[in-house]
Amino acid sequence: MVSAFIIWSIAAFIFFLIGISGWKAREAVGFFTFVKPPVIKNIEQYNHSVALLWMIFAFIFELLGIPFLFAEQNSPIFIFIILGVFVLILGIIITYLKIEAKYKKQL
Repeated sequence: MVSAFIIWSIAAFIFFLIGISGWKAREAVGFFTFVKPPVIKNIEQYNHSVALLWMIFAFIFELLGIPFLFAEQNSPIFIFIILGVFVLILGIIITYLKIEAKYKKQL
């Protein structure tokens, strides 16, 4: 199961890289692929908030993958990992909506 943890860690690292690229971006970053960012009041703070969101997501995602190191194949613990990722994704969406509402320019 070490190979599963390595793959999981690579995915977490990719999410972390998304955060780093968002932190360094000069224009407002979109939350996900093909999503255009709204008109933002303060682009730098918005980008830093979204980047921090992705970095925290990557860290928690990596923590959720730790049981791969200790569990055997087809272990019931994987149900909790899957549910944890589901809750994590819902959390990142809700948090992004709050970030967007905070920095969105009122027209």
